[in-house]
Amino acid sequence: MTDIALIESAREFNRFYTNFLGLLNKAYLDTPFTLTDARVLFEIGVHNGVNAGALARDLQLDPAYLSRILKRFREEDFIEATPDPADQRSQILTVTTKGRAQFEELGRRSNAQIAARFDTLADGEPQAAVAAMRTIRAILDPQAKPAPAVIRPHRAGDIGWIVQSQGRFYAEEYGWDLRFEGLVADVAGKFLANFDPEMEYCWIAERAGINLGSVLITNGGDGIAKLRLLYVDKAARGLGLGRQLVDECIAFSGRKGYRQISLWTNDFLHTARAIYQKAGFRLVSEERHRMFGPEANGQTWVLDL
Repeated sequence: MTDIALIESAREFNRFYTNFLGLLNKAYLDTPFTLTDARVLFEIGVHNGVNAGALARDLQLDPAYLSRILKRFREEDFIEATPDPADQRSQILTVTTKGRAQFEELGRRSNAQIAARFDTLADGEPQAAVAAMRTIRAILDPQAKPAPAVIRPHRAGDIGWIVQSQGRFYAEEYGWDLRFEGLVADVAGKFLANFDPEMEYCWIAERAGINLGSVLITNGGDGIAKLRLLYVDKAARGLGLGRQLVDECIAFSGRKGYRQISLWTNDFLHTARAIYQKAGFRLVSEERHRMFGPEANGQTWVLDL
């Protein structure tokens, strides 16, 4: 049986969130609509051709209650209904020009409401809130499909995220001290200060606006590219992002005429080492060290291009 404290916490969150969005207000988003009215119009506007029976089922509305809403929408010229070719007992609902304008206005107001809330938060907090929302949906809604991840070039703020995320990760997972975060900050800072877009690059793996991974290629001189700071967040493990990021490094280095890619890692990073081996890197040296606290075994790997 579920712990009653967990149930009470879920109910407390529900009360907070309904108030946060103003869902109990009779006039939703300062319009003449209730929340249910707005949701019905939203679903019809998004699909622009939805079966009335399916609408009642998907929104879990009593058919008679939904029928009254639809009757009012037709009288106000927000929607029109035509017989469903697949079932003459049902109707296909679409928005009119007037209904489309009202649907779009509701969308603008909803966006503005959430933007106003997010604008009061500190940097990174909107992303953290949305990530938590996705986690809730992924756990409670088996049909929820995560947005696809994309690989993009770095932009303002990304290098700071690399330092923060890797410093925290290695401290939590492996007990490394602040000297490692200092090393990451030094590498990342030099990348920004001396960035040569012709020969260097930073890739960021992102999903729905949330950074999930990163890697750098820097110019090591003498035709050697250095692969630096490969990282994939725990929330994105199993998506193949590490391999994609390494493949981007290899392709870029080849195009730029580098003769070799070199990288430094540690032997306990089994997933990363497996990616390097599969990509054709070979181990050329290793050494024990205590650079960041606990004893570790550092390794240098290279790939001839």
